Order: sequence, then C-alpha cells, then structure tokens
Amino acid sequence: MHEFLVSAAAFIVLVGIMVVVHEFGHFAVAKLFKVRVEAFSFGFGPRLFGVKYGETDYKVCLLPLGGFVKMTGENPGEEEQVDDPGAFTSHPRWQRMLIGLAGPMANFVLAFALMLVYFVWINEVPAVEVKSTTIEWVTPGSPAAQAGFQPGDRIVNFDNAGDPTWEKVYERIKLNASQTVPVAVERGGNSLALSLRVPAAAKADDFDLSDEGLLPQYLVGPIGVQEVQPGTPADRAGLHAGDAIQSVDGHAFHTVTSLLAYLQTGQGAPVTLAVLRNGATVPLIAHPAKLDTGWKLGFAVTPTPFRNDPLPLRMAVAKSSDFCTSNSSLIVEVLQKLFTHKVSASQLAGPVGIARMAGQAAEMKGWLPKFGLGAAISINLGILNLLPFPILDGGMILLLLIESVIRRDIGVNVKERIYQAAFVVLIAFFAFVIFNDVTKLPIFAHFKP
Repeated sequence: MHEFLVSAAAFIVLVGIMVVVHEFGHFAVAKLFKVRVEAFSFGFGPRLFGVKYGETDYKVCLLPLGGFVKMTGENPGEEEQVDDPGAFTSHPRWQRMLIGLAGPMANFVLAFALMLVYFVWINEVPAVEVKSTTIEWVTPGSPAAQAGFQPGDRIVNFDNAGDPTWEKVYERIKLNASQTVPVAVERGGNSLALSLRVPAAAKADDFDLSDEGLLPQYLVGPIGVQEVQPGTPADRAGLHAGDAIQSVDGHAFHTVTSLLAYLQTGQGAPVTLAVLRNGATVPLIAHPAKLDTGWKLGFAVTPTPFRNDPLPLRMAVAKSSDFCTSNSSLIVEVLQKLFTHKVSASQLAGPVGIARMAGQAAEMKGWLPKFGLGAAISINLGILNLLPFPILDGGMILLLLIESVIRRDIGVNVKERIYQAAFVVLIAFFAFVIFNDVTKLPIFAHFKP
C-alpha cells in the first residue's frame, strides 16, 4: 500500500507539472496570436473547481491523467465558427502550426531548465573521490591492454595533456579517433611511455572509456553489499547484506562497473571473493551466472555517499544540453527500432510504468533521480507529441502542411473520419500499454513461466 500511495502521488505531481507546462506552451502562443482560449484544464472529465478569468476557464477536473487547452474552433465540426476572428481556424496556418509546436517546445525547455537547476545548485558527486587518473581495471584483449596498460597505472600525461582528469582523457580520445596518441603512466614509482590506438568508433556519442578497455577508479574502499537476491550466485556463495567485497581473485575493485567488466571476461568462471564481515576477512567462492544480459553475482550495491558540488553556469549549460541531446537521441533511436521491429512494443512504459518509476525516484536518495526522471519524461512527452499522428500535435501540424501544399482546407468530413480512426487506434494502443504495465507488476511475477 505504501508503494502504491507513493507512486500515485509522485505520478500525479510529475504528470501535473509536465501537462501544465505543455499546455501552457499552447496557451501562451495562442494568446500571443489572439486566439480565444475557452478552457485551460488539468485533468479530464467533470470539473471539480477552477476560476473563470476573462474568456478562459482555468479548471481542475476529476481524472488527473493529462490536461488540455480548448481553443474556439480547433476541432473538426466547428466550422460554423470560422468567421469568428478569435477562432483557431480563422488564423493563418503558420500561426496554427506554431501553436501546435509550442507545447512540445515547452517540454524541451522544461527538461533543460530542470537539469540546469540541478547542475547549478546541486550536482551530487561522490563524497570521497579519487582525484588522480588511476586505472582500476584493463579489459584483456582491448586496445588499452594491447597498448600495455595495467590496473593501478596512473596516467600522468595523455596526448600532451599533463595530469589530466578522466574527463580530459575522454575528451582527447574523442578528438583523436582513428589515431595513435602518446600516453605516459606512472607504475611502481617509474614513468612508462605508451601509445594508445584510438578506434574510429570513438566518434560515436555513445562511446565510453570502457570501450577502449579502460575502467577508471573513481572511488576508494571496497564494494558494499546492500542486498542479496535469493537464489542468485551471491546468495549461494554465502554473501550477506552488510558485507564489503575487498577483492575478487586478488583484484581490488571499488566500483561494480569494474567488477562486472571482470566477470564478463571470465565468462562464468568461478571467482574467489575476499569479503570483509564484522571486522574479519572471509573468503567465498562464487559461480557467476547469466542474469539479464551479462555475467553477474546477483546483489545490490550499497549507494555511494554523495556531496553537492554545484557547477559554474557555463559548465551547467553544457551538461544540461548534453543530457537533453543524449536522451532525445535515445528516444528517437528507440522509436526507429520500434517501427522496424528491432524493439518489442512490450518494452514501452505507460502510465502505470511511469508511476512506478516516479515512486522509485521519489524514494531514492539524492536529487538526480528526481530531476533526471522529470527531464527525461518531459523530453519523451515533447517528442511523442511531435509524431505525425492525428490527435497529437505533430498530426495537426502534418494536416496543416498538407493543406498548405494543396492550398485548400481538407474537408471537415474527411478530418472527422481521420480523427475518429486515430482515436480508436490510440485508445487500443493505450489499452495495450496499460495491460503491458500491469503484467510487469511484482504481484504478477509468479504467473510468468
């Protein structure tokens, strides 16, 4: 019950903010072009309360699952209002397109603003960080391994950049795709000169240092175990919540990212864990298993303690832009794979799925899950509303573009049929997504084979 209430409350707050901002975009531009706005509503169904100011009824309705702005003459069948100078259809098509575009644009602006606030005033970073550019693990057979890098090396010079941060190393790698860069590392008190071949794939936005075989050491201390899933390799090995993994096969790992990279290299081979428990070191033998998409042990990591490290405005703007760009690209890629049948529609999340994510984000420590989810949902809403499907903003814009090309209005009867068919398809899709969300709830897990 607690989880349900938190999820429901978080969902209403999240959707409320997204909808109000989206509809305000339509509202503001409609008012700018002197289109009569009859209603600005949060929710659907019967009116609960509100206030009538001027020609607009600002109201809250019974079902808090969306909202709308009602403009005079915007719907098919209201052609009798075409001679009304305040009607939506009385305005030039380019103005109507901008009104339709304003809602999604408002969502993009909201996403950027949320992340800007986060980076300027919060920006959570690990409470204890490793400031030096020390390598925690090198993937065997990777370009870094072929170049001679070893775990524990400290990079003192990378492509002529002295004492670089990991951000600087990543930046220099991106700038040197398909080239060989000189690197100096400190190993055992000695300085060694190495040469790293950077692959052409480094140009890609999703390229990561781990693709080069370099796993940075960002943290100090062992990997804390917060929870062990029953029946997993960790559980069978005797790992307990509260344990701390000091080393794996003699390798000291500080992040689960490096541990997972090591387990993928072993491809299921048994590993020896040195576990700190109640002040004593306990040796355990674990047999990794294929869980989800990789070799894992099956435990949840103790969250890293964080501190706030606000960024200067210029850096915050860059980080916010990167967040919005990468999330937008990801959504577009998912849509492309969905339409080409490379991704199953069952992976999509609807209201129930979003509510669960909102509830989880609300209960997670720190502000990044909350700001990040809000910004990501806002970007999703903006992009989905731009899809050229009737009823959505993109569909309206598409019909207006067609009318501009043929230089006449599409018949009202034709529009009504298009919108009716689109409404049926949208309701069917909405029902499918909700059913898919519900079947993913924990209560139904034991019904699955």
